[in-house]
Amino acid sequence: MDQEQRSKIAHGAGFLAALDQSGGSTPKALSQYGVDSFADEGEMFDLMHEFRARIITSPSFDGTRVLGAILFDQTMDRDISGIPSPQYLWERKNVVPFVKVDEGLAEESDGVRLMKPITKLETLLDRAVSRRVFGTKMRSFVASASRTGINAVVDQQFEYASRILDAGLVPILEPEVDIHSPAKLESEVVLKQGILDRLADLPAGRQVMLKLSIPSVDDFYADVIGHPRVLRVVALSGGYSQQEADELLARNHGLIASFSRALVQDLHRDQSDADFDHTLDEAITAIYRASLT
Repeated sequence: MDQEQRSKIAHGAGFLAALDQSGGSTPKALSQYGVDSFADEGEMFDLMHEFRARIITSPSFDGTRVLGAILFDQTMDRDISGIPSPQYLWERKNVVPFVKVDEGLAEESDGVRLMKPITKLETLLDRAVSRRVFGTKMRSFVASASRTGINAVVDQQFEYASRILDAGLVPILEPEVDIHSPAKLESEVVLKQGILDRLADLPAGRQVMLKLSIPSVDDFYADVIGHPRVLRVVALSGGYSQQEADELLARNHGLIASFSRALVQDLHRDQSDADFDHTLDEAITAIYRASLT
């Protein structure tokens, strides 16, 4: 484990860039970028890598404001400017690399969507370790305040987290709560208790990260943020616009951003490099400031 990377994630000022759109979300992400057609899946992923590489190589994107970047596993396996992507992030940009490990969501049951079984976890973790990736991310989804469902989500997240920790990587657990759910606050109450109960069972010296929806009550996750078994807590934008997400995030002390769509929403393929870099800089500046509180 790279202690310099751990220290940057634990104590650094800034946020995590979520650049981990995978098969299901890639067409929408490309469409927002201005790419509406491609011949096949291979070309789709080539175009998405071109987009991600344009972000990462931009002068606006570096470790002074971006602490880490979450990559799709294909991005982890590809190069940027002839250098393996994780190595480029850390050595050229001082940005800590993470990789998404889940294989998507199962159908809804008990008011939640568990992760599909992660069938290639060990081989993916081996690749991540060999490419000097720091950590992982995996997402579940909570649609209602079902105690049974939420406990199943948290159990699954922590079970996989244990295996990821065994591999020497730091897992980001992402049990996303639907921001549009009428039972959002109630779901958050059940979820937080479930997280705290399972954190208490983590062995000494082990730490996880959490990626959570911005809570309904300001500073609701303060006891999770301050927990000795938690390296850092980051927030997803969850469908809020960048401005909405920034405003809500700034009201939560110690919570930093890990935005995806809200980071790239105004970037377009036909922008000149200067316009692209300026637009990205404005987004990074706003998200960075919201993450400083």
